[in-house]
Amino acid sequence: MTYQKWEQDKEFMSLISDLLDRDEVQQLKEITQHYYSTRLDHSISVAYRSFSIGKKLKCDTRALARAGLLHDLFYYDWRSTKFAEGSHAYVHPRIACDNAEKLTALSDLEKDIIVKHMWGATIAFPKYKESYIVTMVDKYCACDEAISPLFTKMKQSFSSQWSRVKQSLSINTIPTNIK
Repeated sequence: MTYQKWEQDKEFMSLISDLLDRDEVQQLKEITQHYYSTRLDHSISVAYRSFSIGKKLKCDTRALARAGLLHDLFYYDWRSTKFAEGSHAYVHPRIACDNAEKLTALSDLEKDIIVKHMWGATIAFPKYKESYIVTMVDKYCACDEAISPLFTKMKQSFSSQWSRVKQSLSINTIPTNIK
């Protein structure tokens, strides 16, 4: 996600700047989330996209922005850490909610957004429309963060090989080392 867009949105920034200034939130930039993004980048992306959709749908944009930013406020590597209490999909929203409550007071709506954002991988249905928005935006962002870089690499590889084929055709030789 391009930083300029969300950073230049004064309304959005007024809702989350106090949280972004916290060391506990800034620590997320040191953690890889979906292979090609940091947890902070992912959380900001979820927050800003949810906020933007919420504006159009006349939702509680404050709750969307703040809970969207805090929905993955945990510090372990989800690929290797296991819990006796259940799967990462079940456990991490509760850890994130507990961590968020240490930073700021949360409304019932914000708690529901954070705890239920893994609906689909868990069975607890969201209670509010804002919770559904963050849930769906989170899934979209996760896919975009994991898949888009792969398509970019494939496109670059194809473009590079295509250039070699065109060059070979222009000098009437066919390359034998195309992979």
